[in-house]
Amino acid sequence: MAKRSPETKRNLAVEIAAIVDPIGGIDLDPPPRGDRNASEITMLRGNDILLIIAGGIAFYKSLDLIRRLRERGAAVRAILTRAAMEFVTPLAVGALTGNKVFTELFDRQDEHDIGHIRLAREADLIVVAPATGDILARMAHGRADDLATAVLLAADKPVLVAPAMNPLMWRHPATQRNLATLRGDGIRFVGPNAGEMAESGEAGLGRMAEPLEIVAAIEALLRPSAAVLAGCHVIVTSGPTHEPIDPVRYLANRSSGKQGHAIAIAAAAAGARVSLVTGPVILPDPFGVATIHVETAREMLEAVEAALPADVAVMAAAVADWRVAKASSGKLKKDGSGQVPPLALVENPDILATIGRHHTLRPALVVGFAAETADLLANARAKRLAKGADWILANDVSPEGGIMGGDENAIHLITGEGVEDWPRLPKGEVAERLVARIGEALRARREAAE
Repeated sequence: MAKRSPETKRNLAVEIAAIVDPIGGIDLDPPPRGDRNASEITMLRGNDILLIIAGGIAFYKSLDLIRRLRERGAAVRAILTRAAMEFVTPLAVGALTGNKVFTELFDRQDEHDIGHIRLAREADLIVVAPATGDILARMAHGRADDLATAVLLAADKPVLVAPAMNPLMWRHPATQRNLATLRGDGIRFVGPNAGEMAESGEAGLGRMAEPLEIVAAIEALLRPSAAVLAGCHVIVTSGPTHEPIDPVRYLANRSSGKQGHAIAIAAAAAGARVSLVTGPVILPDPFGVATIHVETAREMLEAVEAALPADVAVMAAAVADWRVAKASSGKLKKDGSGQVPPLALVENPDILATIGRHHTLRPALVVGFAAETADLLANARAKRLAKGADWILANDVSPEGGIMGGDENAIHLITGEGVEDWPRLPKGEVAERLVARIGEALRARREAAE
């Protein structure tokens, strides 16, 4: 067979990328650097990443992950399982990695020097993305019946796994047992996230983490001292609060907690010790994050104050502004008179203002959210000053935007210097951007103090 030129490989990869990622496209050229400096772009220079791609529809994210890793200076080699080759070819992956792609355990050319051992030893980190339910089960049981599992069994380096599967498969007791085994073995995890599945009408927890989330987790593992929030304690609030009316009813809002949880995950991936104080949500507790569950605004304030001191506080929870002055001890019932029982409301404590103006333990950086349906920027600017916050992330939560409870967000970052308008992004990417900005701000303050 004639050897393909680099340009031919690149053209082929572009064509395949356009097919497998018609929504966002996979850009093979690094994005503009913007205000990032060279050390941030090349944080992974000199590191060898072995990427195992299993047979899941989320494989297209792995192609983007390769590009993200290479733009940061990492060398990437890939293993495709047999199931993965039902979705993508070794030629396409090789065009992106710039290296040979490995597929077979009993390859005469590679196994003459015990190639699977060599692959395991030469990598600085092994990443499994997507990690299907099948490969997680085989890892948990120590199988070594193909190249991927043989390498994993022979590995003496860290292993990072990005699960991806249907929500029912994720919740299955067998999967949960396998996860517990793997965590006990020291396997690290990033994701999964909640959202729409490839299957029509399916949604829930099981989506593979976004490429930038995985990159952040890789950087934190390989460069823990260089992680942007290494050594920092970050408090994050998330979700709604439920203010009881009676034993079966409450006042609340439509917050899902997706943005707050994503911020906690991103901060942990950036090296921070994270305390997540969350109201009632259906999301799982992020792995590696200290999660405190509360129900009411008063409980949330108490938990936040108990978590102090902290370097950063991100108040992403949508706290109910009011509560019933005296909740009924029994269920309120209609009496046939047509009269509505009076509900006297009182104002809840203002958690953001309490932390923003804390006399003794105010964090160095206090970030709040302004969820508005009108006069967005004016209201957000006023809120930043009134609450004593350093930054406010303003978002329009009008119903037609689908922000509240959705998977995306459109943020305007309000600071003392002005306004940054961010494009509409998945909430995971909003979290990544915010954590990067927090890291820059803390670093600038340290340098100024020196």
